[in-house]
Amino acid sequence: MQTTQTGTRILLRNILFTTDFSHASKAAFPYAIALAQQYDAKVFVAHAVSPEPYLIGPVDPMPVEADPAWLDAECKLAQFALGDSPEMRPAGMLIERGDVWSVISDIIEKNQIDLVVAGSHGRQGLRKLVLGSDAERIYRRAACPVLTIGPKVLPLSGTGWGIKHILFPTDGSETSLIALPYALSLAEENQANLIFLRLMPVAPVRYQESNEASAREALRALVPAEAQAWCQPEFVVRFEFPVEGILRLAEERDANLIVMGVRKSAEGAMSEHLPWPIASQVVAQASCPVLTVRG
Repeated sequence: MQTTQTGTRILLRNILFTTDFSHASKAAFPYAIALAQQYDAKVFVAHAVSPEPYLIGPVDPMPVEADPAWLDAECKLAQFALGDSPEMRPAGMLIERGDVWSVISDIIEKNQIDLVVAGSHGRQGLRKLVLGSDAERIYRRAACPVLTIGPKVLPLSGTGWGIKHILFPTDGSETSLIALPYALSLAEENQANLIFLRLMPVAPVRYQESNEASAREALRALVPAEAQAWCQPEFVVRFEFPVEGILRLAEERDANLIVMGVRKSAEGAMSEHLPWPIASQVVAQASCPVLTVRG
């Protein structure tokens, strides 16, 4: 998924879908298919086979044809990728051995991936999801955007994925604004209502009244002139904590997608902007998919 040279439109040619064959992966796969059909993109389905267990002393690698874990993964991958979506066959089914991020990063580079789609189930609850799931490691490290379908997202119906309301939360920082071209482009492609959200620190009413107008004008200034002809923006300023504010407005507006920027994994996790700890909690609790773009 890349911005074009002529404006905010994005190109989506190669989609990578990561799977561990779980229910969460099965629920997320239709979202990858829906985007691929909309953009006429190729879909690659990938699975990471766990590294071989540590053995004492030098041991020759087990050949693939004799490796039960590899053979089992091949069988499951074929069933997963070919069984439920007869209308669209993947461009490739990819298996590599290693930890999830090493495998995914290698595939992204080799196949010029524009977007990664991943399901997240949080098998150990919200704490696991917030502090270090495989999905989080991917979207905090991948240079391309990542669409994460969290555990509270409903499966797609037979009518496909209708993106009619997109929520773009921003604190005005460079990190959050890196995702703006993608929010604008997806809104244009789908003729969707684009909701800009600025959450301000909780403060006395007098402070709120004096700052709400200027914050709203700052949001208006984010819409480029060329987008005025098609964009249907809504500008919302609220005085709430970030996670609660984002989730509340997403529910109120029946958002189909949240688009937000995240920081690189090497940076501090306790930043006060909109970066990854907030994004992780949003992914964990949102009832719609979350597209993250790494700053």
